Amino acid sequence: MKTIIQTKKITKIYQIGTVAVHALRGIDLMIQTGEFVAIMGASGSGKSTLMNILGCLDQPTAGSYLLEDQDINSLSRIRRADIRNQKIGFVFQGFNLLSRTTAIDNVELPLVYDRAGRIQNTREAAADALNRVGLSDRLNHEPNQLSGGQQQRVAIARALVNRPTIILADEPTGNLDSRTSLEIIALFQDLNDQGITILLVTHEHDLAMYTKRVVELKDGRIFRDEIIRDRRDAVEDMASLPENGTEENANGREAA
Repeated sequence: MKTIIQTKKITKIYQIGTVAVHALRGIDLMIQTGEFVAIMGASGSGKSTLMNILGCLDQPTAGSYLLEDQDINSLSRIRRADIRNQKIGFVFQGFNLLSRTTAIDNVELPLVYDRAGRIQNTREAAADALNRVGLSDRLNHEPNQLSGGQQQRVAIARALVNRPTIILADEPTGNLDSRTSLEIIALFQDLNDQGITILLVTHEHDLAMYTKRVVELKDGRIFRDEIIRDRRDAVEDMASLPENGTEENANGREAA
């Protein structure tokens, strides 16, 4: 397997007035192609700081970060932005969709900002990404016409459209009910089975059991790094849930 992410002795110190806050204290982490890794930890453990560094949204105070053997710390701000656009797909808890923009336009947006122009037919690529997440019949729906789960699927399609090296999902089920959360996790498991590498930030131990590996942070250090031996299957677990009716969207209407 190919190594996608490698960090060595990553530290991050925030200066708040005269106080130095040590968010990360020497993180050594390696992620390989095809992994599905949960990054866990309580509030203040450093998991969000680590995700920001891995996503090229922030830089470490010290240590090295290689993404596909490229030294991210040595890159300019503009080049790091290109890396974010071309190699990293982001999925957030709050969906982060443009409210008065259709699903296909939301998904197409990252391609508009790809200065490399790697994908020529951006409209077709956006439609294909929405089809991959089961929303081929929702291309022209705006977010307020979609359920919460459908909005998160649009966000996942947007993360996929640039054919990224890795997907970083930050608490992607935090705004969803139990059944819809399992649907999103089932989608991640399916994408991972297709070979997509995924890092999932979560504070929920139950969700971590659907991944293949758990990396737990505590006080800015890796406290635990282990393979999941009895991985749970989200599709199987959905089948065992009681039927609770049709999912509703944010306006209380049934999702069509």
